[in-house]
Amino acid sequence: MLYCDTSALLKLYIAEAHSDTLKALVAETEAVAVCRIAWAEAHAALARRAREVPEDRPVIEAAKAALAADWPHYVVMEVSQTLVERAGDYTDTFALRGYDSVQLAAAFEAGRLADVGIEFACFDVRLNKAAKVLGLQALFLGIENSAPET
Repeated sequence: MLYCDTSALLKLYIAEAHSDTLKALVAETEAVAVCRIAWAEAHAALARRAREVPEDRPVIEAAKAALAADWPHYVVMEVSQTLVERAGDYTDTFALRGYDSVQLAAAFEAGRLADVGIEFACFDVRLNKAAKVLGLQALFLGIENSAPET
């Protein structure tokens, strides 16, 4: 199973560095998991990009439509009390921001529930290091999120 945090999920809809690699991974996997919060995070990032680069608005609108079309095909991890409690522990243990810790807890929970190994697609160095400590396969360890290539 491939788990995509929001930084990875966006690369499926906006051309950025590593987008092609991520699309190939998605094509090869049986299931792609995301956290429910990725919807809001993705829309926030896309809205910011539309504000900052108004000429990209058509691309942004197409990305939103494609995300909406694909969303029902993802394994969506719900944000439960158990998940946020685990995320709270991760904020302290790994010095993570709130939503990053929720993403990590959702990925861990996806692997636990499915009883399979999780390939963790993320472009945040600290989050990838934490994922590796938890036994997730951090696919882009050491690679920072890069600027869009529009």
